[in-house]
Amino acid sequence: MSASKLDTSGVFEAGPLSPLRSQFALSRCKVRIHKNGIEFCSDAQIPMWTEMTVDLESPREEKKIHCRGIVVACQERPQGGYRVSMIFLNLSRQSQMRLNSLA
Repeated sequence: MSASKLDTSGVFEAGPLSPLRSQFALSRCKVRIHKNGIEFCSDAQIPMWTEMTVDLESPREEKKIHCRGIVVACQERPQGGYRVSMIFLNLSRQSQMRLNSLA
């Protein structure tokens, strides 16, 4: 015997961050880089626990830092939009060192 629950969260429905629109660019002034994550502004609300991949570019280096992470907070901002906090998962040692230099 088994039990299951029907997903009613809407996470798997098409929306602003569905696979149909899974990429967006952020300006440098809207991003804060930390040793273990990133904060950025978004026009769309991103559900907590959403897994995302991020490619970070630095004006000091040509090579991008490819990171995978999970959204841990998404707070509405008084001036509009949302402030999204994301922590990175399983960073390579080299990526962690490069990220530390950007933070």
